[in-house]
Amino acid sequence: MRYQSKQYVRWDDLDAFGHVNNAKYLTYAQEARFAWSGILEMVVARAEVDFIAPIYDGDSFVDVELWVSAIGTSSFSVTYEMKLKGEVVARVKTVQVTVDMKTKKSHPISAEQREFLTKYLETE
Repeated sequence: MRYQSKQYVRWDDLDAFGHVNNAKYLTYAQEARFAWSGILEMVVARAEVDFIAPIYDGDSFVDVELWVSAIGTSSFSVTYEMKLKGEVVARVKTVQVTVDMKTKKSHPISAEQREFLTKYLETE
């Protein structure tokens, strides 16, 4: 199963070249991940973006589809596909580490968290 999200492209997301600034793609991924993540307390340990096509229009929406691509002991990977008007504009991959928000240290993924993640698991 994949999670679907719409992220708003603001006019101030555009840079001097007239397209969405590269850093904003990670913001769109973060916003989608936050809406999806529910029971997970995590930090991002790694992020990579493949830019496929530029976005030139502010005041529009990017469709973000995300799924879990790997689950480890205390970390998991998420893949995102971003589309504008049906055209793929970017692919993003992130690795998250589950943490205890009180101690700020990593911990193994709980059974409840693993069950949640497994619902979205698609191995490549």
